[in-house]
Amino acid sequence: MSQLLRDLLAGNADHASEFRDRFDQVQNSQTPHAVTVCCSDSRVLQDHMWGNSEPGYLFTCSNIGNRVIQRTASGEAVSGDVLYPIEHTLTETAIVVGHTGCGAVTATYDDLTDGLDEPAGIEHCLSVLKPHLEPALEHLPTDIERAAAVNRLVEYNVDRQVEFLRSSDDVPDAVDVFGVVYDFQDVYGGQRGEVHVINIDGETDVDALRAANPDIASRINRLWEY
Repeated sequence: MSQLLRDLLAGNADHASEFRDRFDQVQNSQTPHAVTVCCSDSRVLQDHMWGNSEPGYLFTCSNIGNRVIQRTASGEAVSGDVLYPIEHTLTETAIVVGHTGCGAVTATYDDLTDGLDEPAGIEHCLSVLKPHLEPALEHLPTDIERAAAVNRLVEYNVDRQVEFLRSSDDVPDAVDVFGVVYDFQDVYGGQRGEVHVINIDGETDVDALRAANPDIASRINRLWEY
């Protein structure tokens, strides 16, 4: 048995000891307060970024590019892992969580601009993102550096995922949809690891959002108004 697995199991033993009684209220059912859709990235600490350590509080999904979209035989639909808590566990808040330096957005940008050769599974994920990100390219400055372009497309991608959720007939109007970016690269200023709100129920204007939400105004930021 590898030392890594031993270390992981030792960590799990500590977890099980600490959480011994935390499952009492959620062993047989769940009513999470929010569903979060994060990018599959080892640097994105999906529950820890919110300071959450309570089972049943968040329904956390992750995939390449924090997508809420999946392809079906009848066309694009809200991904089942995102829709499940909305449909079956009374969850009325959805949060799309992008992150700075996103590899999926970077790969999509590179594929759109230069073309890429990726394994079929990765190509499938990128192909779902590409048609939603491609319209943004014409709005980017011609002299923008690659890293800056990617971080602007991160916001654009979050906006498109929020838009898709809000326009879906499968998502009730009562569901609040937020778009945020997790910053561990000092792109937005502030501290590394901070979450910056860029979209609330489709509204993306920073001044309007800050005026409507003064208590979190310092955490409402955007890199790009397109």
